[in-house]
Amino acid sequence: MQDKILILDFGSQYTQLIGRKIRELNVYCEIHPFNHYPKIDHTVKGVILSGSPFSVRDSNAPRPDLSGIKGAVPLLGICYGAQYLAHFFGGEVAPSGSREYGRAKLRYINSDTSLFKDINENSQVWMSHGDSIIKLPSDYKVIASTEDVKYASFKTENEPTFGIQFHPEVYHTTDGLILLKNFVVNICGCKQSWTPASFIESTVEDLKQKLGDDKVILGLSGGIDSSVAGLLLNKAVGNKLICIFVDNGLLRKNEYETVLHSYKDMGLNVRGINAKQKFLDDLRGISDPEHKRKIIGRNFIEIFDEEAHKIKNVKWLAQGTIYPDVIESVSVNGPSVTIKSHHNVGGLPEKMKLQLAEPLRLLFKDEVRRVGKALGLDNKFLERHPFPGPGLGIRILGEVTPEKVMMLQEADAIFINGLRDWGLYEKVWQAAVILLPVNSVGIMGDERTYENTIVLRAVTSTDGMTADWVHLPYQFLSKMSNEIINKVPGINRVIYDISSKPPATIEWE
Repeated sequence: MQDKILILDFGSQYTQLIGRKIRELNVYCEIHPFNHYPKIDHTVKGVILSGSPFSVRDSNAPRPDLSGIKGAVPLLGICYGAQYLAHFFGGEVAPSGSREYGRAKLRYINSDTSLFKDINENSQVWMSHGDSIIKLPSDYKVIASTEDVKYASFKTENEPTFGIQFHPEVYHTTDGLILLKNFVVNICGCKQSWTPASFIESTVEDLKQKLGDDKVILGLSGGIDSSVAGLLLNKAVGNKLICIFVDNGLLRKNEYETVLHSYKDMGLNVRGINAKQKFLDDLRGISDPEHKRKIIGRNFIEIFDEEAHKIKNVKWLAQGTIYPDVIESVSVNGPSVTIKSHHNVGGLPEKMKLQLAEPLRLLFKDEVRRVGKALGLDNKFLERHPFPGPGLGIRILGEVTPEKVMMLQEADAIFINGLRDWGLYEKVWQAAVILLPVNSVGIMGDERTYENTIVLRAVTSTDGMTADWVHLPYQFLSKMSNEIINKVPGINRVIYDISSKPPATIEWE
């Protein structure tokens, strides 16, 4: 059984980042709501309490049951978690004179504590709290302070329970990863054995045991999640895996043929379904973005279901669900509250009465890439920018028509190929071309034109939650504008989107 760290989530925006940092140490961890976590057994080597938007002084403050945890296994409270360990065990928390937010320096460190091993005074930390601990319980001792925060960190005497009022998981805490390593490796005793190779080996073995000789179907999208899931399942069950790749007519230029050929080269048992006419017919006259999404999603389910029923004795539906989707399917307000469904193919499991196989449900996106690399997945999949499920359907503002799709595919191909040719593709997290329902006056040769406007969009991000626009070279943007206007009939104006997220979103619809 895999050693693991449990992270109990109180609703902090940083909770997933704690998990990602621990995974970077090749230590396996799981995130669970504070009021709905698994039994503490011999595989749980330590527990971390996350931050929270709540104050411990609130009447509805989250109050975890720490019986069987505190004093039994190493415990680290971060921000709210630290204040909880102080406030409800004999100490006191009060509002700060002013909100303690931003960079601070450690002015005192107890050199005898293992939590701060190899961390020196003046190390920068990141504070983000409106309350402060003003009194520690009698059996707690201070192990670190900043100039303004006396109880920046503490330890309980005679048990491995620690608290810190700063965030070690964020970039601005310069020695945060060292502190987390001190906790999970030195204090908890976790082995650093959670690697792509070990994940592949254990996952393939688990899939063999779980699936046996049963048939499995998987919907491929061309994205990295479904592609890596396909390779793992192929290693486990071979041709008992039947993959379905649907062309909805809203993919990038030549993508259906190129990706389908690549999947077959990987040895996957894949069936390509050309359904573009149905999608385009059903989208005729529809301008509302949510209505378009629902039509595209419904059609995909119907086509996938129809194709799946042509395969006899299928018992499993495989999906490329990843860990953030799983986490978001359970709210910290309780296990019965769902933020969003984590089924990639919404409606299919219930409709088809199949059991679910989700080989990536333990991985973050960056881990999926590392596993894909270890499996030998081609770089064009590993480096592929995120692409929305509804495809170009939500990059054509207003009604979707075959003519608009062709126009956008041509412009998009010029932009994406240009990013590659100029060595910019890997520096961009996501790039898109958006066709606006706006015509403007232009001049081509001696003629007046009244044609379409497109938007180029390129952003940097780590997870899509926030994003900043990329400062692409002016010479590159100039070349893209000239090439698109000269080569794509119907477009006479190109503009560049310089909006960040928030307040804007990455996609326009």
